Amino acid sequence: MKEVVPLTEGWSLRHSENLLPAQVPGCVHTDLLTAGLIPDPFIGVNEQEVAWIGQRAWTYVRDLRAADTVGGPHERTDLVFDGLDTAATVTLDGRELGRTRNMHRRYRFDVTGRHGPLAVDFASAYDEAASVRALTGERPNVYPEPFQYIRKMACSFGWDWGPTLVTAGMWRPVRLERWSTARLADVRPLVTVHDGTGRVEVRVEVERTAQGAARPLAVRATVGDGIAEAYGVVEGEHAELTLEVPDASLWWPRGYGEQPLYDLELTLVEGEAAPDADRAPEGRPLDSWRRRIGFRSVELDRSADGHGTGFTLVVNGERVFARGVNWIPDDVFPSRVTPERYRTRLRQTAEAGVDLVRIWGGGIYEDDAFYDACDELGLMVWQDFLFACAAYPEEQPLRGEVEAEARDNVVRLMPHPSLVLWNGNNENLWGFRDWDWEPDLRGDSWGGGYYLDLLPRIVAELDPTRPYTAGSPWSGSWDHHPNDPAHGTHHSWEVWNRRDYAEYRDSVPRFVSEFGWQAPPAMATLRRALPGERLAPDSPGMLHHQKAEDGNGKLNRGVERHFVLPEGDFDRWHYLTQVVQARAIAAGIEHWRSHWPVCAGTVVWQINDCWPVSSWAAIDGDGRLKPLYHELRRVYADRLLTLQPGDDDGPVLAVVNQSAEPWQAHVRLRRLRADGTEAAEHGLDVTVAGRSAHRQTVPRDVVPAPGSAREFLVADSEDLRSVHLPVPDRDFAYPSPHYDVVVESPLAGRTGKVEVVVTAHTLVRDLLLQADRLGPDAVCDTGLRTLLPGEQVRLRVTGATETGANAVRAALFCVEPA
Repeated sequence: MKEVVPLTEGWSLRHSENLLPAQVPGCVHTDLLTAGLIPDPFIGVNEQEVAWIGQRAWTYVRDLRAADTVGGPHERTDLVFDGLDTAATVTLDGRELGRTRNMHRRYRFDVTGRHGPLAVDFASAYDEAASVRALTGERPNVYPEPFQYIRKMACSFGWDWGPTLVTAGMWRPVRLERWSTARLADVRPLVTVHDGTGRVEVRVEVERTAQGAARPLAVRATVGDGIAEAYGVVEGEHAELTLEVPDASLWWPRGYGEQPLYDLELTLVEGEAAPDADRAPEGRPLDSWRRRIGFRSVELDRSADGHGTGFTLVVNGERVFARGVNWIPDDVFPSRVTPERYRTRLRQTAEAGVDLVRIWGGGIYEDDAFYDACDELGLMVWQDFLFACAAYPEEQPLRGEVEAEARDNVVRLMPHPSLVLWNGNNENLWGFRDWDWEPDLRGDSWGGGYYLDLLPRIVAELDPTRPYTAGSPWSGSWDHHPNDPAHGTHHSWEVWNRRDYAEYRDSVPRFVSEFGWQAPPAMATLRRALPGERLAPDSPGMLHHQKAEDGNGKLNRGVERHFVLPEGDFDRWHYLTQVVQARAIAAGIEHWRSHWPVCAGTVVWQINDCWPVSSWAAIDGDGRLKPLYHELRRVYADRLLTLQPGDDDGPVLAVVNQSAEPWQAHVRLRRLRADGTEAAEHGLDVTVAGRSAHRQTVPRDVVPAPGSAREFLVADSEDLRSVHLPVPDRDFAYPSPHYDVVVESPLAGRTGKVEVVVTAHTLVRDLLLQADRLGPDAVCDTGLRTLLPGEQVRLRVTGATETGANAVRAALFCVEPA
């Protein structure tokens, strides 16, 4: 049987004349950090002090002993790298084994009978990019870094939310594999389900040793604990076998059903399979492969209709409104992201009501632990191929690398039932049309051949069970503008860049695959990342940790459209930017969800961060939840109640039910005065079918007069509430907020767990407890809440170190009169 020997220990990094202990998986930055030779680049402006690391070459070394590769029962020993970042030369005992130029591929070298010093020499990524650019010529790019010339995580060169920390190293595991006769080279399970019967067509590729070239081989496959079993003969290097599982339990996205998973196991055997394949082959087992699979069908409905061209995911025949988020690498040093960290972040994502995660094309194909967690949590995965915001040359050496990378990762990821869509690129089709690339290129290649030809052919060949789309955004053909909201996927960035978030309501795209609004990270995150700094929106550290073009200007303009911009009060500015971020995202999602099925999904930019930064994330770079996170929980819940401005007929009440059962909602509508007294009330009984949305105009008797600064509208149903003001907050006659605060400790003897009871005596708009002000690990279970006079809310806090009433009150914020 094949033997696997991890090579994670014993590596050193050559730094000047010294050898430093190296961690594998890891990278140069993390090794230098561990050795205390560089400052933490996430702190202050230290990023600038470590820029030199990406500009130079680095070498990792260790010894490979004779006992590792010479003699023993195996014919062959391979040295396997799951990830080399990026341009590397691998030598053993001074002789070259091979060269690499792709972070996103696996590499295998035959080292049978060889031993001695093993070295991996990494060239500077900048030097590699320059050498490729010299061969292919210049290509336009959104950012002033050369990431389109090297198959490397693009955002390590910096982005409008990320630092420029250009890495090198063995970022995924390294091992020896010892084997004889033959090994399983690739296993591709094509998993489908028809009329309740699960079907697994397994395509197997084997590699043989010279001695094993003519030996008979067979493959045995099982699903579950003997649920299904099949055998096949290896003809040359190939084998195919099919398993059927009657009455297969279906895998569903979260909120639609359960996520049953089945073990699929393969064993490669030296020996003959029975001609009728009715009994197991006898002989020596050589290699094995095991994954978990799930039975489900997935389609992408791109039918034309009276509204344009749709883009609706259909899982097991059920049309799905996708409640999505965009995912970036969770750390700019991805080797630091453990399976536990993946699970934590994805569990948080699922608990926010999300059912789809888009892995963005400027990052990485994530570790299997990511997809395993999504399989278990019912999170659908939209996987970009790794192209983003640039024109990419299609000449060699890049073209061959792109094809090898795509084949490698399609085969690796296709067993996961959570994977529902392959996407060719991020914004490059749009960029070609709108960002002045076409005239600059003057006929040169730019990536279109990848997205419209090469990649769809690879997916059709290797993984025909899943749909492919050429890009995000993409209208489906050049007959329409690539970012036409009426056709296919749409990126909505004009609002954040230039407009008020209310303008999200001006259109109903078929599928919004990117939109977002910025806010700073949590206060405790800022204090850790900017120690000793007197915080201000324009303080040195705050500006350095704001990577977006005119990011603070856009933040301030977003606040000013609704509130008086606080001068010299950072705490207030911090709170208001958080409020606007949450309201902006809510405005878009509420509007688009209420127009289901015309709009079939929203994918918020973004759920996570890779370092502490002002950004569009709902979970900041230290893992703390912004108010946006709690707002996502509200607007992505199965049941949503929302008031929207509407047109000349007045505000619109939207009642959205994404659960399977009908919702018989009693909605209480009230027109209230600023002091909280009631001016009018109207009750509505609304029945909304499962997976449906209902919109209706609010009865006129409860609608405040247009432009009224002293009346507002409230809708309540069960524990859901929506508030509509006829004017911006800055123009509304808010009373000075008055509320009582009581701190209770419900769990005697358990420090750090308190309940904060807030009783309102006036209208208290968007009350927020910033729990991290009570301790860096403190978490509150609630985000923004609006209370009417006499109402009470109970806020549960864990992890607090400060629990006194004064500290708690100082951590509470709400909207105040202008």
